[in-house]
This record gives sequence, structure tokens and C-alpha cells, in this order.
Amino acid sequence: MKNPFDNAMSQLDQAARAGNFGHAFISRMKVPDRDIRISIPVEMDDGSIKIFEGYRVEYNNTLGPYKGGIRYHPDTDINEIKALAFWMTLKCAAAGIPMGGGKGGVTVDPKNLSKGELERLSRGWVRRLADVLGPRKDVPAPDVNTTPEIMAWIADEFEKITGDKTKAVITGKPIDKGGSEGRNTSTAQGAFYVFEKFKKELGLPEKCAVAIQGFGNAGSFAGVVFSRAGHKVVAISDSKGGVYNPLGLDMDKLLEHKKSTGTLSGFSGAKNISNMELLEIECDLLIPAALENQINETNAEKIKAKVVLELANGPTTPEADEILFKRDVPIVPDILVNSGGVIVSYFEWEQNLKKEHWSEKEVFDKLKKMLEENSEKILKKSKELKTTFRMSAFIVALERIEEKMI
Repeated sequence: MKNPFDNAMSQLDQAARAGNFGHAFISRMKVPDRDIRISIPVEMDDGSIKIFEGYRVEYNNTLGPYKGGIRYHPDTDINEIKALAFWMTLKCAAAGIPMGGGKGGVTVDPKNLSKGELERLSRGWVRRLADVLGPRKDVPAPDVNTTPEIMAWIADEFEKITGDKTKAVITGKPIDKGGSEGRNTSTAQGAFYVFEKFKKELGLPEKCAVAIQGFGNAGSFAGVVFSRAGHKVVAISDSKGGVYNPLGLDMDKLLEHKKSTGTLSGFSGAKNISNMELLEIECDLLIPAALENQINETNAEKIKAKVVLELANGPTTPEADEILFKRDVPIVPDILVNSGGVIVSYFEWEQNLKKEHWSEKEVFDKLKKMLEENSEKILKKSKELKTTFRMSAFIVALERIEEKMI
């Protein structure tokens, strides 16, 4: 299977052809401004020193400071981080916010660290990168396996090193440490706003049967948001596997079950299924909300969903894109669907710099307006160029960057 950065570049080449961009511009978009690899020595609880490999890729800052999350995962590597930084560049541009794209990470399984070790690792990451980070330079955020508490440690360490008290160097912080109302649920809530805008266009029923792969921040909240809006969540999974009930799952009870047992399996009235089985369930709407490359050439022919709504970053490979296109299964792309998270991150950054604090209603009203406008532009571009939603989203984003690029 291709690495994620190769997939990202395949998508860029396709968009370049569809959108008629200049060669020089596309060449610049194929290379990050800077990719930084660091080693982070961490004192473990037993007194030993362990070295972890960390990364920060600053892809493009044409539209504003680099923006993008930090993920802690044992499989994280530089190619994954480069791909994610590229997608963040396009996501911020498609979202219409004055931010560029970046991404960071550490190759680590955080489940194997104590809280103290995790804090020392996180503070070590920012110490190695303090010179390149800053509210007007590079603004990280949470991603896979990173939490508001980790963001607070990073903001605190950055303040100790630089004296910057704005807290605007990082977003996704706890509310009492400068975070924004609505940030925790913004990615899922934003996906729902996009879905509502596309639903009629896609000919979906008023109430959909929904399958969600992933039970992290985005996936679990998506289950709640879609369920509360009257849709039927028939299947959902975490990293160990999932549960299925064609009559619908009670999301509130399922969250309680997960909290008390640490797993989704064994939930009353539901059948245990694997992550791969979940992707192939018959449903109106499939929401991949886990990691990259989950829908690929080996399973794209078996997808029975009417529509794919990409809540994860890069969950569909270019080969699977092609197969689903030929099978007339529309994909609403990640750079639009999950942009609610980065838009509210931008709101948090703005509130920190202005020393303001907005209500959740104000945050979601602004988010809904932006996502409805962005969805409208992408739908219009898709019709105009007779191309897929992914290509139209890429083209809208690339046009915004090219216009500002010197």
C-alpha cells in the first residue's frame, strides 16, 4: 500500500489537471517549507532515559501561520506527518481561514506511558521546537491520542521558555486554560453541518442509517450528534472492534458501556463486528473516523453505503476513490467534512489574541455559517467542472492559495 504522502501527491496531480494550475505553483505545493525531525530524551519513572522520535512539518504558510495537530501513535512517521500537513494546508484554505498547514507527531504508544512520562514527553517536544512555534508562526493543536491536558502542558512550557502569556501558541486547550467553548465537539458538529448541506444534493433519506468507524473524539461525538438529530447509528467501532444493531444503537448507553468496560464489545443487544466488517455494512451513510487508508482497493468493491462522509484524515486511497466513483458512491471529502475542528481552533486562537471568550452558541453559529458557505462553493465548483466533491474541494483550496502566493 502506498504511503499517505504518495496518496496526497496523487490527489494533488489529479486536482492540477482538473483545475488547470500552473506547473510552477504545483511544484511548490509538492514540497513542504520545512520538515523537522527531533529526538526527545525522556526520563522514565524507573529512572532510565528513553529517546523518542518526534516531528513537525511546516508545509505552507501562504495564507497565515502554520496550523495543525500533534499525534502520538506507534505507527506515526515522517511520511504520514507530511501528508497530514499537506491536507491541513488545503483544509485551512478550503475553510477560508487565514492559516497555513502543518502537522506534528511523536512515534509512541501513549497507553504505555504513565501520566508523568507523558507530560515529560510533551514538554520535551515543545522545548525542542520552541524556536519555530509561536502565535504568529506555527500553532499546533490536538490530534490522535493528544488531549486538552497535553495542550495545556505545551502552552505552559512555551510560556516558561518564551514569556508569551497569550496562550495563542496552541489550540484545543481546556476552557479554564484559554480554550474555546465547543472545541471538543466542533469536528463532529461541523461534519453534521456539512452533511445537512449535502444531504438533499445526494438524495439521502430524511433519516439515515449511519455506520461510524472510529470512537475517538470525532467518531464518538459524531455518533451522539447524528443520533440526537434522529438518524439511526447502526454500527460503530473503536480500535479493537465494533458493535452492530440494524435497529440502531443507543449512543448514551453505549458511551456509558465504553466508559465502564473500556471496550465497545459485549454491548447489550448488539452484535460484535470487526473494523473491516463495519466498513462493508449496508447503510445510507458510512463515516470513516479513524486512521488513513481504511477504504482501499481491497475493500472498495465491498462498500455497501450510499455515501461516504470522511471524518478522518485521508481514510480513502486514490485507488478506492476511483473504484467508488465508478460505482457511483459519492465521497464528501475530509478537507471539508472535518474542517469544523480547525475552524474552531482558529476561533480559539482569535479569542486568545483579542482576550475574548465567546459562548458556545456564538461559536457554533459562526461555524455553521462558514461551513454552509464553504459547502455551497464546493458544490457549485463540482457542478461547474463536472468533477468529484474531493477534486472541487482541492481546486477551491488551491485557487485560494495560488491567488495569495507571491
